[in-house]
Amino acid sequence: MPRSCGNRHCPQCQGHKAKQWLQSQLEKLLPCVYFLVTFTMPKELRRFVRAHPRECYRAMFDAASATLTELARNAKYIGSSKLGFTAVLHTWGRTLSYHPHIHCIVPGGAISEDGQSWLPSRTDFLVPARAASVLFRAKFKAAMAECGLLKQIPGSVWTKAWVVHSQAAGDGRQSLRYLAPYVFRVAISNRRIVNCQPGPDGLGRVTFSYRKRGSRRYRKMTVTAEEFIRRFLQHVLPRGFQKVRHYGFAHPRCRVDTEWLKMLVTVTLNLVYVLTASAKRLPAKYHPACPACGGPLTCVGILPANVPLAVVFDTS
Repeated sequence: MPRSCGNRHCPQCQGHKAKQWLQSQLEKLLPCVYFLVTFTMPKELRRFVRAHPRECYRAMFDAASATLTELARNAKYIGSSKLGFTAVLHTWGRTLSYHPHIHCIVPGGAISEDGQSWLPSRTDFLVPARAASVLFRAKFKAAMAECGLLKQIPGSVWTKAWVVHSQAAGDGRQSLRYLAPYVFRVAISNRRIVNCQPGPDGLGRVTFSYRKRGSRRYRKMTVTAEEFIRRFLQHVLPRGFQKVRHYGFAHPRCRVDTEWLKMLVTVTLNLVYVLTASAKRLPAKYHPACPACGGPLTCVGILPANVPLAVVFDTS
């Protein structure tokens, strides 16, 4: 639509920004295997996270990035802490339920500590998920203690296993395409809202479509208007909070040249590095047209300013 509110939580707006972000990230991909690592908050902690979103979301980002960096430093996995990855906060499930988790798109390797070589990971393994879950839980707990919120959390949360999932994601393109729509919108798109109408009890009813995990068939769910608004608003982020963050050499302010890094990865993995040169197109030659009939005009000469047209050119 030509005019829109521009709010980052509007289902209608900013679709073009998602496409621009996706194209920018695709151009930065390295020629190596990528991994999608997901850090999920336990169900018992979701009510608390929803009550303190700014502190908890920040702690989730910090704990996830510190966990990946610490495990990557171990020589059994990569041997360097100089990772470069992108983390995206995602808070909703398929039925607008509250399900905060962070997706990290991580290349399979890191720059050596001296900055001169590329240290690849295994093609099917980045870091151990069980160790990552223990570290993530401990670092989130430390962040809550620093914020003064630890006493409000039930102690049973720290004794159960937290879920961290890591899987190979090919060249990373599919994962980026999956996350791009969530970067500049929230929860639900307009096309999923099937119907809005008043109910028999005077309360509005909203029907929307969703898909169950592992199924491609769309189902419908009807809730009251108040419940739909509640589900939608719980995914609105705190003012000014950034839901996408880049770390290490993936950060925009990092001084590592992307093309140099691509070449380094290519040489390390014994791939073929192809240099492409694009020729600059010359502008098309201007062909003037007659303002009356639209036909092409041909230059037959240049007339001095002080000589009448009829003296030099016969236009009959």
